[in-house]
Amino acid sequence: MAGLLLWFKETRPQFLSLSVVLTFFGTSIAWYYGFFDLGYALLAGFGLLLTHGSSNAINDYFDYRSGIDLNVERTPFSGGSGLIPEGKLPLRHALWVGIATSLAALAIGIFFVIARGWQLIPLLVVAILCLVLYTPVILRTCWPEWSPGLGLGILPIMGFYFVQTGKYDWVILVASVPSGILVHNLLLLNEFPDVEADRKGGRKTTPVVFGMEGAGRLFRIATIAVYVWIVGCVLATIVTGSVVMPVYSLLSFLTLPWAVKAMKGSKQYMDREKLVPALGSNVMFILITQFLLGAAYILEKVHPLS
Repeated sequence: MAGLLLWFKETRPQFLSLSVVLTFFGTSIAWYYGFFDLGYALLAGFGLLLTHGSSNAINDYFDYRSGIDLNVERTPFSGGSGLIPEGKLPLRHALWVGIATSLAALAIGIFFVIARGWQLIPLLVVAILCLVLYTPVILRTCWPEWSPGLGLGILPIMGFYFVQTGKYDWVILVASVPSGILVHNLLLLNEFPDVEADRKGGRKTTPVVFGMEGAGRLFRIATIAVYVWIVGCVLATIVTGSVVMPVYSLLSFLTLPWAVKAMKGSKQYMDREKLVPALGSNVMFILITQFLLGAAYILEKVHPLS
């Protein structure tokens, strides 16, 4: 039983709330357009949880092998699970966790291909490539944060919409862009405390390649871009009379206090006592923004403003 608990901890369950919020957001959009199957929503959400957990375990495996986890200063938001370097979990077990969860997620993906259509295959292929190649390959190329932004941001939203509707649409692509930016920024800011360990391990994260000042500027620009995108989509909705993103999406501005704290922290990266709380603010900003965007579609359905 203790072994199974360690396997579960290796998936870093404290971070899997992102998958839950993505499930809610993507499914809410489909529900707004008149498509909803609770069983499909729960199964697809479980598939994303497995994929996310697999990514975390595989990341720990390669980080230990490369020596990064032996040099990193862990925080509550970065630096891996710590189970392998602390001797609580054998290295091979982390790989087993990664393989087992990814195979289970793949089985769910195959089910949806059969149930909903072959058009899901390209999305699954890209998602698998992002999962498998991220730590060993993509992190050794410039600007690797695009991969989680795509694989754990844009693609899940599109996937949840597809399993409900059996199709893709431009509206879901537009709606998924904030998630892509937000998840990109989640990884970007979380890399700040690990920059020296990543540099020694041969990674080319944005803080390593462009420096902390450059990475901080990119983080702040991308954070502002989330709100700009939402406002632009709401204005398009008002002007055209056709819902690009609901007017209720402006509720996402309630997360500005967390966004501002995260942006300030990206400037104060030399002070660990200020950087770590900024990481927490960034997590809250990312989770609550996507929850509010999902709620916007529900509110628009119940009480239309457009």
